[in-house]
Amino acid sequence: MTPKGVLIIIGGAVDKGSFTESDFDSDVKNNLNFFEEGILSRIRAESKYKEESRIEIVTTASKIPEEVGREYKRAFEFLGSRNVDVISIEKREQANGGEVIERLKAADVLMVTGGDQLRLSSILGGTKFHDILLDKYQNEHFVYAGTSAGAAAASSNMIYQGSSSEALLKGEVKITQGLGLIDDVIVDTHFVHRGRIGRLFQAVASNPRVLGIGLGEDTGLLIKDNNSMEAIGSGLVILVDGRNIKDTNLTYVEMGEPISIDNLVVHVMSMYDHYDLKKHQLILHKTVTADE
Repeated sequence: MTPKGVLIIIGGAVDKGSFTESDFDSDVKNNLNFFEEGILSRIRAESKYKEESRIEIVTTASKIPEEVGREYKRAFEFLGSRNVDVISIEKREQANGGEVIERLKAADVLMVTGGDQLRLSSILGGTKFHDILLDKYQNEHFVYAGTSAGAAAASSNMIYQGSSSEALLKGEVKITQGLGLIDDVIVDTHFVHRGRIGRLFQAVASNPRVLGIGLGEDTGLLIKDNNSMEAIGSGLVILVDGRNIKDTNLTYVEMGEPISIDNLVVHVMSMYDHYDLKKHQLILHKTVTADE
């Protein structure tokens, strides 16, 4: 079934937005970076009622939820959104009834912040909140936007642990189930800055059907119909395609030993490039030839 919702996944590094930077200027517009002016503005533009859309911010993954929620709310409001609030969910029981559920039902946008994706999935997974979220994404003009942990948890398969420096040693990358808004992809965040390409290589080698998505910081993907992916933001998106892997020693080596992979395909996307998940085709925004 093709979902009616829009999925926006962001690589992180801006969990609190520009408003908490140490050199914050009293003239607010001087503090805005591309995250607010580019990605947050795009989230609002994709929503049903634009500046009137009901935006709920979920800070469950964060260790400092009040601060993070406050700064996201401030950023959206400064950009012109008029109906923004923060949903506090710290325990599973909160995600199974009451005001939290009613607010999710009324929301046009759910903005899920960064932090610990395992905390996010363990608190929300399998709750009434989770069920309604999936239903809204499938059947309504609804935007799920997640940054960092909120992006990593969006797919059915989720990386929750793994050292960047030892990621190509068998067993170093830990994968569990995410929130399940999109199948057949696995997402890693802070990708370029933290050197996490090895984590995605191992994740894809262990299940070549799954497309690896590495999101750079201040960068994201806008996904419609769980098919068309558009790169947004100022950095890079790395795609790791394992469908044409010829061979790997993954099943033969012992735990902790290096992994070999033959014929792993990597694509690099930047702003406005598109990728078709059904055709597995990358469409560059602009191709410059030698004659131009």
